Amino acid sequence: MRKQLIGSVSEDLPDSPETWLNVGEIATAEISSEDPRFPIELAFNGKEEDGWRAAEPGQQSVRLVFDKPQDLNRIRLRFTESTIERTQEFSLRWSPKRTNQLQDIVRQRWNFSPGGSTVEIEDYKVNFPGVMVLELSIQPDLDRNMAVASIQEWRLA
Repeated sequence: MRKQLIGSVSEDLPDSPETWLNVGEIATAEISSEDPRFPIELAFNGKEEDGWRAAEPGQQSVRLVFDKPQDLNRIRLRFTESTIERTQEFSLRWSPKRTNQLQDIVRQRWNFSPGGSTVEIEDYKVNFPGVMVLELSIQPDLDRNMAVASIQEWRLA
């Protein structure tokens, strides 16, 4: 019998550190709020124990303004919540120019439940040439507006 070892489906999407953009070196982050213990840089470092967190509850925005246009082929987001039940909504938008109106990419809702769903991973294959601005808006708790927004991981390729 002839055999050939084939890669898993996940090999389609690059996971090695050299394939991800080093956002800290190529962009400026504009943030609506930040807990000093959890700065935005931690969302881009690829370590599961890190991540960004806002300083106060309610809707938050993180806008990345790139130094020069970037071609984006993949956007990966990971959110975690293991303590309270809540419904979160986020939206991603982009623009090829710093002054243009932003164009919607996706708007997504997720129900977190400590006894069940505690992690949301969104991994999008995209084709956006020449991105100058990428904005993530998070409404962490649609019902009570008491939760603090956080991003466990945000990676771009």
